[in-house]
Amino acid sequence: MAILSIGSLLSLSFLLPEREGYISKDTRSFRLLPFFAGTWFLSALGKMVSTLADLFDTSFSQVLNINTLRSFSTQTSLGRLQTLEVFVALTIFVFSFRIRKVGGTFLLLIAAFLGITAPVFESHASALGSHGLAIGSLVIHVVAIAFWLGAVSGFLFMDESQRLLARPRISVIALWSSIAIAASGVANSWTRLRLSESWLSIYGALIMLKIIAFCGVLVIAQRMRRSAPSTRLIRVELAILLLIMSIGSTLNRFVPIDNEFLPADRATQIIGVPMPAAPTLSRISLAYEADGLILGLLILLTALYIKGVLTLNRRGDYWPKGRTISFAIGIALLDFATNGGLGLYSRFSFEFHMISHMTLSMIVPIALVLSAPITLALRALPSGRVEGERGLKGLLIAILHSWPTRIWTNPIVALVIFDGSLFALYFTPLFGHLMSSHFGHLFMTAHFLLAGLLFFHVIVGIDPNPRKVHHLARVVLLFAAMSIHAFFSVSLMSAQDLVDGGYYQLLQRPWSLDLLNDQKVGAAIGWAMGEIPIVIALIATFIQWMRTDERDAKRADRRSESDLADYNEYLAQLAKRERNSKQV
Repeated sequence: MAILSIGSLLSLSFLLPEREGYISKDTRSFRLLPFFAGTWFLSALGKMVSTLADLFDTSFSQVLNINTLRSFSTQTSLGRLQTLEVFVALTIFVFSFRIRKVGGTFLLLIAAFLGITAPVFESHASALGSHGLAIGSLVIHVVAIAFWLGAVSGFLFMDESQRLLARPRISVIALWSSIAIAASGVANSWTRLRLSESWLSIYGALIMLKIIAFCGVLVIAQRMRRSAPSTRLIRVELAILLLIMSIGSTLNRFVPIDNEFLPADRATQIIGVPMPAAPTLSRISLAYEADGLILGLLILLTALYIKGVLTLNRRGDYWPKGRTISFAIGIALLDFATNGGLGLYSRFSFEFHMISHMTLSMIVPIALVLSAPITLALRALPSGRVEGERGLKGLLIAILHSWPTRIWTNPIVALVIFDGSLFALYFTPLFGHLMSSHFGHLFMTAHFLLAGLLFFHVIVGIDPNPRKVHHLARVVLLFAAMSIHAFFSVSLMSAQDLVDGGYYQLLQRPWSLDLLNDQKVGAAIGWAMGEIPIVIALIATFIQWMRTDERDAKRADRRSESDLADYNEYLAQLAKRERNSKQV
């Protein structure tokens, strides 16, 4: 039922026609959404109780009490993630009766994907190591299959005219989803089996069956996109996709264990990554421990940016090369700070964690903001398919002008999120909890990046901003950020207690044994790395201020020249009129 809920939300968000942002209530997808979401909620709740009964090896009735369920849902990682799925399903069910606009269905769609992927973070995908690649590739695999399945299932509930309109978008979804399924499937299979003899086991046979089924659904999908799709072929495509998802669910229940790949050290047991050797320049530069989810997102963002630039070039529009170079620099640094050597050592040392933090929140955002991705999207995205439909471009414009966007682009709000969150993270137990789990580490990485993007978008952004912030206010904001960041760094350097909650001590690393000194060095590096980008942003703000004044001055001169020309023309007409009156 989660897939059918996603299919209904996907149809309402992207596939079915809308008018000025309002969805059509006279569709089967809208009418069936409450039933699908309600059934998903009940099944997710039942799965949660079943998991708890399996853990205690007892019956359902013995675990159906408030205290047991509360303990499981709040004190265990698996319980928290399954509770998140239950909460998401319930939220979609409640709001399915009240949604009126495409923006609401889009938010519910994002929540639905979060709900189905949350339990994946506690799966057995990383039992043989390569934790980040295994879990991340599995998340991408699940999302891609759900996207494709949702689009095809939504197609079944449309009439012929709606199918004709939705068919091109479903083809695009199928293309991108198939690429993601293939790439993530290969990566996940490699982390589990590598070159072991397990390929000859039942587990390997199931993977081969999944590959054959995937090739079959590709053939059917290609045939359907070339000709008018029949209901029979749609059902066959849907059935094969469900078979692929069922095989994947079966594979996740058990993993063939090869002693050669069993975790050998404490670090691998805690975070799924083996303890690296003592850091050197060459090791930091050459090491690479891919996180499948982050790597997949980077590839997707790069592909979308390149597609946008190519779309403009084919149309004959110019896109500055400097912006493309800035985007490439930002993506490369983001990859190095998460998947590269810096990202690897940031999991084992506070010093490198702070370098990664400053790179993600200070350096990468400036490069990405100067690449103008929102402007590129507004110029490359298509408009509505029918009269009155906003389309993807209209949806993006509506998001930019919405009241939530106006709230978080407020300079004070951006500053609080950017600098205030430092104290909430490092001076509370939150830091240790987030570092100890894969989901928490991803959340922290996303927060660093998004907080930096928001702040520098307000300061030096060239993309459209619903708020017009004067350059003097930007300068004041930068000085405030610099002062707050300096105060945070000094406070952290002066701390006599570790802020990691014992996380680094549990890793038992054989190098850099003085953890408190490691923390002080990290705070000092954070101070230095934090001030330099802010100074660069300050210089860029002054340059933008001068250019704005120059443009305003030129505009005023042109207006003055135009007014002077009009005045001279007026005097000339008066003189001509006076001459004519004398002649008469």
